[in-house]
Amino acid sequence: MVQKYQSPVRVYKYPFELIMAAYERRFPTCPLIPMFVGSDTVNEFKSEDGAIHVIERRCKLDVDAPRLLKKIAGVDYVYFVQKNSLNSRERTLHIEAYNETFSNRVIINEHCCYTVHPENEDWTCFEQSASLDIKSFFGFESTVEKIAMKQYTSNIKKGIIEYYLRQLEEEGIPLCPTPLSSCKKQAASMAVVIPDAGLSRSKLGNKLDADYIKRYLGDLTPLQESCLIRLRQWLQETHKGKIPKDEHILRFLRARDFNIDKAREIMCQSLTWRKQHQVDYILETWTPPQVLQDYYAGGWHHHDKDGRPLYVLRLGQMDTKGLVRALGEEALLRYVLSINEEGLRRCEENTKVFGRPISSWTCLVDLEGLNMRHLWRPGVKALLRIIEVVEANYPETLGRLLILRAPRVFPVLWTLVSPFIDDNTRRKFLIYAGNDYQGPGGLLDYIDKEIIPDFLSGECMCEVPEGGLVPKSLYRTAEELENEDLKLWTETIYQSASVFKGAPHEILIQIVDASSVITWDFDVCKGDIVFNIYHSKRSPQPAKKDSLGAHSITSPGGNNVQLIDKVWQLGRDYSMVESPLICKEGESVQGSHVTRWPGFYILQWKFHSMPACAASSLPRVDDVLASLQVSSHKCKVMYYTEVIGSEDFRCGRSPHSRCCGRLGVVGGRLQSHAVCRISSGVGFRGCSGDQEGVAWGSFVGTVTPCMSAEGECQRQSRLCLCFRSRCRLCAGCGKPAPWVGYSGPSPVCKH
Repeated sequence: MVQKYQSPVRVYKYPFELIMAAYERRFPTCPLIPMFVGSDTVNEFKSEDGAIHVIERRCKLDVDAPRLLKKIAGVDYVYFVQKNSLNSRERTLHIEAYNETFSNRVIINEHCCYTVHPENEDWTCFEQSASLDIKSFFGFESTVEKIAMKQYTSNIKKGIIEYYLRQLEEEGIPLCPTPLSSCKKQAASMAVVIPDAGLSRSKLGNKLDADYIKRYLGDLTPLQESCLIRLRQWLQETHKGKIPKDEHILRFLRARDFNIDKAREIMCQSLTWRKQHQVDYILETWTPPQVLQDYYAGGWHHHDKDGRPLYVLRLGQMDTKGLVRALGEEALLRYVLSINEEGLRRCEENTKVFGRPISSWTCLVDLEGLNMRHLWRPGVKALLRIIEVVEANYPETLGRLLILRAPRVFPVLWTLVSPFIDDNTRRKFLIYAGNDYQGPGGLLDYIDKEIIPDFLSGECMCEVPEGGLVPKSLYRTAEELENEDLKLWTETIYQSASVFKGAPHEILIQIVDASSVITWDFDVCKGDIVFNIYHSKRSPQPAKKDSLGAHSITSPGGNNVQLIDKVWQLGRDYSMVESPLICKEGESVQGSHVTRWPGFYILQWKFHSMPACAASSLPRVDDVLASLQVSSHKCKVMYYTEVIGSEDFRCGRSPHSRCCGRLGVVGGRLQSHAVCRISSGVGFRGCSGDQEGVAWGSFVGTVTPCMSAEGECQRQSRLCLCFRSRCRLCAGCGKPAPWVGYSGPSPVCKH
């Protein structure tokens, strides 16, 4: 397996020429890198004007490896070739290095670059990337890989340039502002006086600089920085929706011990879940029912000694049975999600207030009053479900959990819920029985005395509701709660499905009138799939359904349905009406098909076998469900389909298009105002009135911006994402926005 490293942008607040003078001093040896024992110049070139200087060195390394391994390898030293290309005119230095020793067994490549800061010509930026690929090494591949990564990363943050800058200063070179022209003549320039203000990430575009990471994300090891940057780059290149904040990406990495593949998998699942249920907008679009505001005994209360937001929950005073009977499980879940979203917002605020990274909160749970009525089975079931959803979508947000005044019944509750809590999270629990929290090692170690709530013998008035019994007059019947649950969580027009190797997902659309138009919009959330459309004159067998979603809120999430019978033959029982479309992970695909015949049309999402994933085919869904599916043979899609009459369809699109935006059906017309890449044929952009569609082929350009409550959206990147009268989200400002005032091919939205 190829190991990769990518550094953040490290900014030296000194001019380029001074950095170059310091850099040259690290040859032929460097005392800060003991393994670097020598270097010889093997090739050198200088242009006539001296602006271009290329030098190639052969470097000798004494790798810290076991003596037995060195004997087996038959070498005492390892040699690398390093090529430096300096352009004094453009003020850049590019460094390429590769291994000469064992080059047929191990491939090591490194690229470094020194450039001038884009916003300040008196600063210098440094970036570094490397890759390690061990083909074979006498059966010690894993050992050599660990040694190589350890040796490489141990020398990254040693401050080598700063060491030689101090040497220059000790030799009498003043570190004060000097014209750059004189610096070039002297081959070493002076440093400029720098204000204390930290760097903004925007100055470096989409790249992360080391100062930003330290200020807003905390102290990370070089490998942790590399994992963050690589996962962030992957999201920017493949994810079509909203990119999570750096703090959120880092949480998923920490939850999986910085294993990029595992972190990417759970984060993609969470992003799909957030998009499907519009969780990003829950604070702006949802108001908790009055019953929750009156009887849910929890709320935010200042912060702890580390600056983390403090959430107080008086669980012993809360009538969990009454809340479930009055509101239902889904309303409680949504309220907990809004609490977590508010917690993320408060972490960002506290990071700015305290001047250090704060990415989690502290929860104080008072169990006084907890008894057997809190172990009511539907209430415990709701609690377990909430824990499961929060664990899957808000990892590493709980910094510390203080459980106070735990009664005798608490071990029973803990036995029920602890298996559903991650081990890393469980280690953050501190449990106090009776009044133990008042002694040494208690509450005062984590919370300042002046903000301890009054109900815990503190001095601070706590505005958290006291809870109490919910009046039975507010209870609702099971039918009412079920209908309310559907109303809460079926607002999304998307459905999700799992696709397995050997078990495609298929949906059936019956067409009565020929020339109808089938439209689709789907996202490939995980894996690569092949999209097909078939036609049959007879109806397939009833669909087989089962739930496969692990952390979906809606019960039908993650279905896998197969309609085409095994005995059916292509060309006899059904026919293909569109060419297969291969869709990669992260793509958004929209398209339409004008039907030629009535009958039954089958839309199919099929697993796309890659050469790297070659294996024996899995059986169909009945056998797949009976065994544990291999994650590498599983794909996920989110899709929406709609049938439109030919008289209402004005957009003669090509069968498929991959877009950065979405399709919106407005007034019976299918409009597309995104930057699209048409896979085949010529697309058309629909016009208003009685005009025909206007051909637009590979249209590229900006679209009419959304009009939000704050004024015009600045991004101007995509249209408001609506299907008919269903309100979706504006991709410009990111808020729910129904269509209003539509006229012509470039609609706007208002809040």
